[in-house]
Amino acid sequence: MFKSVVRVWPKLRAYPIKICVFKRSEPKGFEMFHQESFTISTRGRGTYDVSDRVSGIVHSSGVSVGLCHVFIHHTSASLILCENADPTVRDDLERFMASQVPDGDPMFRHRSEGPDDMPAHVRTVLTHDDISIPISNARCALGTWQGLYVWEHRTHAHRRRLTVTVHGNP
Repeated sequence: MFKSVVRVWPKLRAYPIKICVFKRSEPKGFEMFHQESFTISTRGRGTYDVSDRVSGIVHSSGVSVGLCHVFIHHTSASLILCENADPTVRDDLERFMASQVPDGDPMFRHRSEGPDDMPAHVRTVLTHDDISIPISNARCALGTWQGLYVWEHRTHAHRRRLTVTVHGNP
């Protein structure tokens, strides 16, 4: 249902604003939250599939319809939803990113942790540190060819912590 409201700002003419009013239906069950954290060890720059680990957490949460939120606790690694059938897609993404944000670029002043550190931060900012995935039938509702990956942007091995929060109805 829409209501029309007219606002008048000082020295400006009146303009209409449409406000959408939603009715909330009663939930069929109760809403619940479930949260787990885990770490993965990377071997350096590249992508690491965490789809099965996250799906296992969703399944054990007891939520059948809702949202799964995944967050990575780092500023030099990120999360991506990407094709999982052909690994050359992820190789191509790495080549593209290397061409756009090369290691050791003299433009960067932050170099205290090595020539790959500041480019890793830029890569993370350009991608995601969190992703939300719908849950249907107690499963992550990913597309046929989608997988969830940690994208390590540093050249050396690291341990990366992820937190998975599941919210929804049983």
